[in-house]
Parts: sequence; structure tokens; C-alpha cells
Amino acid sequence: MERSKHLVLFPFMAQGHLIPYLALARLLERRSGVSRVSLVSTPLNIAKLAASLPADSSVNLVELPFCSTDHGLPPRTENTDCLTSQFQLPFYLATQSSTLKSSFEELVSGICKRYDDLAVCIISDFLLGWTVEVAEKLSIFHVVFIPGGAYPFGMFFSLWLNLPHCNADKGEEDQFTLPDFPEALTYRYSRLPKYLTLCDETNPWTRFSQSQLNMCLRSDGILFNTVKELEGIGLVYFSRKTNRPVWTIGPIVTSKLDSQASCSQPCVQWLNLHQPSSVLYVCFGSQFSISAQQMRGLAKGLEASGKPFIWVVRPPLECDYSPATEDFNLDDYLPEGFELRIRERQQGILVRKWAPQVDILAHESTGAFLSHCGWNSVMESLTHGVPIIGWPLSAEQYYTSKMLVEDFQVSVEIANGESMEIDSDHVGAVIDMVLEGTNMGGQMRRKALIIRDAMAAAIKEGEEFEGSSVRSLNDFLRASFSTGKTDRATLSPLI
Repeated sequence: MERSKHLVLFPFMAQGHLIPYLALARLLERRSGVSRVSLVSTPLNIAKLAASLPADSSVNLVELPFCSTDHGLPPRTENTDCLTSQFQLPFYLATQSSTLKSSFEELVSGICKRYDDLAVCIISDFLLGWTVEVAEKLSIFHVVFIPGGAYPFGMFFSLWLNLPHCNADKGEEDQFTLPDFPEALTYRYSRLPKYLTLCDETNPWTRFSQSQLNMCLRSDGILFNTVKELEGIGLVYFSRKTNRPVWTIGPIVTSKLDSQASCSQPCVQWLNLHQPSSVLYVCFGSQFSISAQQMRGLAKGLEASGKPFIWVVRPPLECDYSPATEDFNLDDYLPEGFELRIRERQQGILVRKWAPQVDILAHESTGAFLSHCGWNSVMESLTHGVPIIGWPLSAEQYYTSKMLVEDFQVSVEIANGESMEIDSDHVGAVIDMVLEGTNMGGQMRRKALIIRDAMAAAIKEGEEFEGSSVRSLNDFLRASFSTGKTDRATLSPLI
């Protein structure tokens, strides 16, 4: 008799992680043989997730206790998106607290004891690597779900584990190679994120990152929100590093709003007035922003291009940005009269706080996406065949941008980092080139459409054809629910 199957998902408490984990939970609940899917987080995050979960979903949302003030954090802060920069490190360290660990272990242990025939599997975030210790203690299957690409996260892991900027004599050379990731070829010191270059072995960010990443590598396997046909060397890196299976199960993206709600959105109504592939969408995600100087340079470039655009505007870094920041005057950070001029010309609209991103990217009038290269945004763009203008700001976004430009050839990088000076003439020229759709811009659009089709094929199911991501997901489920704790020796790498 086939055993019952209970999957326990535990995302890191950040919007860019919660969204793909919720999408994964919705995907798993529909798989044959899965009897229960539980998604675990802290109370305020569970409340947000509950509001996004359809009424017909069987996903079980479970709260773990978390008191932010116990860790020197502001009251009711349970997500990185609610924190200014000074509280980011304390929050990350708080996710390692003994209270959170013991609560999670008690939860999973209770599930195991309550149902004797239940096969339990933990699917955890790479920033919650300590969950592998819970799985080892309870002798249950554990995998890490990385909601990103294998290449950029291979770079991310390798850079944090090796700290090449600390261990090499740069001399006059700006390039380096990674000792455990030679397939990535060379990378430039000058392109490393500034915060990483400031970290050595004693830095608390380094200690946090290395401890969590090393524990991740002890897991029984890794799931990636990517497509096998589009990734190569990144999958090799993790397969070699862990000697465990590496499963590609993407693209996992949120779906569009229902048609009635979609049509009522002001952004969608505005897009309906424009020609196909003519509009630029600008958004730096839910957590990131740019400086006031950069905002002014970007605004001048957008206006000079003459191209229509939708810009999701956040408070600049000078406001010590967090999405909760509301007490700022946008006019103080944009060229004088900018919003009035673009409104009168019907050239663009500025959106505060939130925009229906998937609906915008799915609209035929959207021709390009100026993005921070967060993986959720990249997947949402490429699943709709929309090329990208990259402006990476943090973490693995730098390496994602490199892959999009050099390997996928669907992007051109307009800037990188939070302190780079912005040339408005360059901004306007790049926008013109991409949206005109000729020469390089046309090539980017054609490549994006090819990737869109590859992604669609990867998740296709049917009697005559089963996509690579569907096969990979089924392989993962078979491995995770074999009788008892799967013998690690039997888990050969799958790439």
C-alpha cells in the first residue's frame, strides 16, 4: 500500500521567498499521492499568505511563534520587507533563534508521531539551513528549495564560502576564478556587491551565510525554480558539491488575476491604449530601491526616450527605505514637474506601492522590463517572452544579470548597484534600442520568445509528452517518499 505523503514547506520570511513557496505549495497539492501540504511561517506572514490563498486550496497554513521585540527588532516585524537597513542583520540572526528551531522541531515531530503511516518531507529555504538538523534528528527526508537559478546561486554559494576578495592578491587584475566553480569562468572584483566586499571571515554576515549554506549542502537534494534546458554549469556545481540529486521544477510563478479584476486595474486599462511591445515596465521589486540621484537620472532618461512607461516608484535610499515608508514627498526626488509632464503627454504613469506585475508583463503592449533581476521577476518576465533591462541591486541579482546578458542573451545591463552614477542619455539610448526591436533589441526579443516556449514545454503534461520539469518533480516525489529515510548512497545526482 502506498504511504500517505505530507510535505512541510518552510520559506524564509521575505516576500521574494514567500511568493514562490506559496506557488510551490499550490503546485504540490495537485500532485497525485500527496495527501497534505503544510506551509509554515510566523503569524503575520501566515495572515498575508492566507489572504492570497484561494478558497478551494487544501494547503494547510501553520503558525510558528515569533516575537520580534525579543530580538531587538521593532514590534510586529516578521518580514524583511518591513525593515529598514539597520535591522536587516538582527532579523536574519533572529531566524536562527532557539525558540523558532524548537517550535519547528516540535511541529514536525508531532506530525511524525500522529500518523504512523505518514511519510514526511521537509522542504526548506536555503537561508534556513538549520532545518536539515531537525530532519537528521527525526530521520526524515529533507530538501532545499532555492527559488532561483542554479548558475546565479552557484555563484552566490561559492562567493560566500570562498570569499575570493579576501583570499587573493588582486594586484592590477580585476578578474578572478572560483576554486570550486571553474565552469563559471572569470568574474570581476569590481562587479561584486559592495556589502560582500566588506565582509571577511569574522563578519556576522559571513558567519550567518556560511553556516546556513554549509548546512544546506547536507540536504538530501535541492529543488530549483528553473528549467533544465536553460541551465547547465550551475546544476553541475550543486551536483558536484552535494553528490545528491538536483531537481529543476520551474518555472513556478504566480498566475494572473482573474479576467474581471485584471480588466479593472488602471495599469491594464492604460496598457490597452498602446501598441504591442511598445511600453517599458520599471520595477525594482518589493524590497529594493535606488538613490535619489539615481531616481532623477532614471526619470530624465525615461522622459528623454519618449517611450511610454509604467514605473513602480518606491521611496529612495535616503529615506532608509522600507515598503512601509509612507512619509516622503515623491516630488522631492524627481525632476521638477516630471510627473505632470508625463501625465499631460500620456507618456507614463507612476505607481505607488503595488502594481499587478504579472498582468502587466502578460499584456501584449509590454515590450521590456527594467528590473533589479530578482528571480521571481525574471521568471514572470521570461514566461511571457519579455526581454529585460537589468539593474541588479543585491545578493544573487548580480549573477542573475550576468547570466541573462551573456548566456540567455535576453538582457542588457543598464547599471548595477545602489551607488553607481546614472547617465540619463545612456538610459534613454538603451530604452530606445530595446523597445525599437531592431538589431540587438530585436535579437533579445526573439531569444526571450524562445525561452518562453522552452519554459512552457518544461511544464507541459500529457499522454504523449511530459516536460522536463514535470518529470523532475515526479522524480523528487518518488525519492522523497520511498520507504523510510532514503539511503543517501542511493541518491545519485540527477542533472
